[in-house]
Amino acid sequence: MTVAATPPAPKLELPPLKLGPITVDTPVILAPMAGITNSAFRRLCREYGGGMYVAEMVTSRALVERTPESLRIISHDDDEKVRSVQLYGVDPVTVGAAVRMLVEEDRADHIDLNFGCPVPKVTRRGGGSALPWKIDLFTSIVQTAVREASKGNIPLTIKMRKGIDDDHLTYLDAGRIARDSGVAAVALHGRTAAQFYSGQADWSAIARLREALPDIPVLGNGDIWSAEDAVRMVRETGVDGVVVGRGCQGRPWLFGDLQAAFEGSDVRHRPNLRQVADGVYRHAQLMIETFGGDEYKALREIRKHMAWYFKGYPVGGGLRAKLATVPTLQVLRSLLDELDPDVPYPGVDSEGPRGRAGTPKKPALPKDWLDSRALNDEQSRDIAAAELDVSGG
Repeated sequence: MTVAATPPAPKLELPPLKLGPITVDTPVILAPMAGITNSAFRRLCREYGGGMYVAEMVTSRALVERTPESLRIISHDDDEKVRSVQLYGVDPVTVGAAVRMLVEEDRADHIDLNFGCPVPKVTRRGGGSALPWKIDLFTSIVQTAVREASKGNIPLTIKMRKGIDDDHLTYLDAGRIARDSGVAAVALHGRTAAQFYSGQADWSAIARLREALPDIPVLGNGDIWSAEDAVRMVRETGVDGVVVGRGCQGRPWLFGDLQAAFEGSDVRHRPNLRQVADGVYRHAQLMIETFGGDEYKALREIRKHMAWYFKGYPVGGGLRAKLATVPTLQVLRSLLDELDPDVPYPGVDSEGPRGRAGTPKKPALPKDWLDSRALNDEQSRDIAAAELDVSGG
């Protein structure tokens, strides 16, 4: 991998991140992303740099029911030092059962709870970023999960958004409740559910949460597209570490840049087209392993990554279209061989936002959800049936 120097910066004086018995020397977390952060992608990321790498979100109900897909999601490579799992759920009993299973069967070293998903099919059932609005429900889920995780001395963290919209913010209340319930850390994505991934993340909200919770680690998430962004977030907000999501899509080497930046090094990865192509092919090979040798499924899954990997590089539209529908590893190899391997790193054109940001919109919520911060009888009944096999982050 070709590396290049940027203007030198002083070493960031940030201690290792402590989560219960776990020490993360480079305080960087790979955010769980559905369909992205499987074992193949996690391996690619950790080969470049240090940090903690969280698996795709899994629903508590699916895990308790032991669906094959849920068990695949929580599987980890033997050399993953920290087996990190993120759970989604809206029912305290089901979430507690899922945590208990992970603990009793020794399937995780760290558990995170998702309270940040803005996807309508999640929020309209009261889940994800809609859930912290209901203080009693949020408190019950977090306390139950912490209690079950503590039986195995497993640190439990939460990831959340600012709130539902600018008129219904929840992050400060939720952060205090989580701290008082015994969570090991709180991560905040500086957007509301209404923003989806549009606009700019509000780092000032992250700073306010850091100030409000001086006694536990607070992690910042949102608009970290480069190592320099991560350093700037730490300096502007005072967070104890950063959570990186979309910025690493198609750029697993970002974790090498992050580790270098945090250590004060000016070395950055600047791959030419040959190196990107080699990375794509290795990713596909690892995906086949991840899906138990199912080449068709693996290649179908790798397709979404193509636009991210080749963002900014001069790859013709016809070839891009073929890469986005690649059927087999052999075809992938032949398509990659059509690229000009000596094309250099295109600079800023390959960086910045990736994927669909969406547009601000009114969040989908259960009936009368915003009328009170407590569940009514009808909402309580609906919540009991709202455990869905959904994804988001």
